[in-house]
Amino acid sequence: MAMNQYSKLIKRAQNGECILIDGATGTEVERRGVPQLDNAWNGGGALSHPEIVKQIHKDYIDLGAEIVISNTFATTKHALTDANQENNFEVLNRRGVELAVQAKEELKNDKVLVAGGISYWTWTGNKPSLEELKLSVTEQAQIMRDAGADFIMLEMMIDIEQMITTIEAAQSSGLPLWIGLTCEPNISNEMCLRDGDKLENVINVIKSYNPDVINIMHTEVEFVDRCLDILQSQWKGLTGVYAHSGKSVNGEWTFNNVISAQEYCEYSAKWKHQGVSFIGGCCGVHTEHIDLMNKKLFS
Repeated sequence: MAMNQYSKLIKRAQNGECILIDGATGTEVERRGVPQLDNAWNGGGALSHPEIVKQIHKDYIDLGAEIVISNTFATTKHALTDANQENNFEVLNRRGVELAVQAKEELKNDKVLVAGGISYWTWTGNKPSLEELKLSVTEQAQIMRDAGADFIMLEMMIDIEQMITTIEAAQSSGLPLWIGLTCEPNISNEMCLRDGDKLENVINVIKSYNPDVINIMHTEVEFVDRCLDILQSQWKGLTGVYAHSGKSVNGEWTFNNVISAQEYCEYSAKWKHQGVSFIGGCCGVHTEHIDLMNKKLFS
């Protein structure tokens, strides 16, 4: 049944429809008062405050989102190890997906699909070896599949090497794969992944893995157009955007009230016009943003 629903979603996108993804989960969890883990951000929310996490998913579904991403950005094995939570690796990933699945089931909305979000971001700078990364992502994707995820959403891929390892490990789950790239210009003003690999080279590498969708995500809104130009010139498949609304203040990132719902909606209208199939929001793009986007662009 779920696969059928997934195929329908992809078919709609291929037929030119633009589909709404949810907004931020992590910064929304934070905004609703869930305490942070040292070195693993909001990764503990599925155990410490499951009702809040589930309510956020429900709120986005009520506001029109057809794709919800599990609150698992920070539940990689290396991040949880840095937070002394490695014993909760299985349960946090399983519950993270289950809460999103329960949200749609409780709302009796079977059109909604649940993406298992996987990243390899580190808050301490401790990078796992590629072998460790491969093993942990393989396990993480299988846990998500078994918990009811419809597909895997790779988030914040910031370099080619770790990205390849993550793609190959996630694909072993047998679930469809979407790949999310986080980009910024380098010193010569060429668009790159955050760690410096040129975007055109990255897309060439990704092509051979044939993902269902390539997303530009957790990227500054003003860089998205250029990213899309490069992406769409090289990739004829489906594309998505979920940018972030954040700024660095005295070395600390802040995500609240940076880009207004109206402003983000104007950017989104432009991306929709550029032929993007899936649009949502990352850090700092909250319920009020998704609400307005749904009313203005998706209704």
